[in-house]
Amino acid sequence: MVRGQVFAGAAASAEVLRQDLLTVRQDSGDAALADTVAQRVTRNLTPGTVLLLADAAGRPIAGNLSAWPPNVATDAHAGAVELYRIGRPLPEAMWVRATALPGGRRLLTGSVVEGERRAVRVLEAAMLFALSLAVAFAALASWLAARMIVLRLETTVATLGAVRDGDLSRRVPADATGDAFADLAGSVNAMLDRVEALVVELKIATDGLAHDLKSPLTRLRSALERAAVVVTEPAALEAVDRALAEGERLLALVETALRITRAEAGIGTESFTAVDLGGELEDIAEIYGPVAEDAGRDIRVAAASGVVLAVHRELLGQALGNLVDNALKYGAGTITLALTTAPGMVTVSVADRGDGIAPHDREAALRRFGRLDSARSGTGAGLGLSLVAAVARLHGGAVRLGDAAPGLVVAIDLPV
Repeated sequence: MVRGQVFAGAAASAEVLRQDLLTVRQDSGDAALADTVAQRVTRNLTPGTVLLLADAAGRPIAGNLSAWPPNVATDAHAGAVELYRIGRPLPEAMWVRATALPGGRRLLTGSVVEGERRAVRVLEAAMLFALSLAVAFAALASWLAARMIVLRLETTVATLGAVRDGDLSRRVPADATGDAFADLAGSVNAMLDRVEALVVELKIATDGLAHDLKSPLTRLRSALERAAVVVTEPAALEAVDRALAEGERLLALVETALRITRAEAGIGTESFTAVDLGGELEDIAEIYGPVAEDAGRDIRVAAASGVVLAVHRELLGQALGNLVDNALKYGAGTITLALTTAPGMVTVSVADRGDGIAPHDREAALRRFGRLDSARSGTGAGLGLSLVAAVARLHGGAVRLGDAAPGLVVAIDLPV
C-alpha cells in the first residue's frame, strides 16, 4: 500500500509537469517549450524532475536524459523505469510518461522515486522483520503456555494412572493457587475419594456374598455326598449325582463371577508377583495334558524363555486354564500355548485348529454370560472369556480374539 501511494504521488507530479509544458507549447510554440525544458533542467527548479524533449529520431533537444529510452513508448500510460540522468553515476528509479508532439517530437516527463523506493524497501524489510519477530514470540508464548499446562496436569495424570493401576490411595497433591487447576485437583480428589469408598464397599459386599453363598453351597455338596453313600436305589443315586454336578457348577459359577467383579474393580494388584511366563505355560500344558490326551488331542508350548513379569499368578493361571478348557470343549486339533514379546508388550496366547469364532461373534463371546449358539448345549455359563478379559484389564492389558487359520487364537496382551 505504501509503495502504491509513493508511485501515485510521483505519477501525479509527472502529470502536472506534463500539463504545464504542453500549455507552454500550445501558447508559445516548440521553441518556447525547448527553452522551458532547458531552464527547468539548468536551474533545477524542481529537484527530482525528469525531462527530455527529443526530435522525431529520438535525438535529445533539451532535458536531463542523454537519449530517448528505448523501453518507454509514447502516449502510453505512465510507468516505472530505471534510467541514468545526466551527471548521475547510477541509474535511478523514476515514474515517467512520454507524450507525442505534433511534428514528430516527443516529450518525456517524470519524477525520480529512487529515495522513496529505498525507503519503501527499508520499511518493508522492517515490517517483515517485525512480523517474523511477532510470529516467533507468538510461537514461544504458545509453547510456554502449553508446557505450563502440561506441567500443571502431570501430577493429575500420574495420580489417575496410579489409581488405574490399582493404587486407590493416591491423590493429587494439594494446590493452594486457587486457580482452575487447583479446582480440577480438588474435584479429582473428591471423585477418587468416592471411588475408593465404593470399591471398599464392593470388596466388603463381594467378600460377604462369597462367604454367604459358598458356605451353604459347600454344606449342600457335603450333604449330597453323604446321601450318595447311603442311597442304593439306582434312580435316586443318579439324581444325587446330577444334583452334585449342578452344585459343583453353581459353586464354580459363583466363584468365577466374584473373581470377575473383583478383577474389574482392580482388586488383586497387591498380589502381583514376578512370574516366569514360559514356565507358567509349561505348567498349564502339564496340567491339561492328560485331559487332552484322553480326548485324542495334544498341547504344544511355543514360548520365549526368560520372560518374567509381575502378574497375579492365580488369576492368570485360571484365565489360561479357561482358554485351554474352551479349546478342548469347542476346538479341535493341537492346542498351542504361545508366548511372544514386543517392545513394551508381552503376549500369551492359546490357539486351536477348530472352527474358530466368526468376527461378528467375537464381541459377544467376551461379554459376561455371553454364550454363542455352538456353546449353548454345553455346561458353561458364559463367564470363561469374561474372566480372561477382566484379568487382562487388571494387568493393564487387553484380550484379542483372532483367526488361527484355521481355528481360534485368544491373545492376552500384557504391558511390560
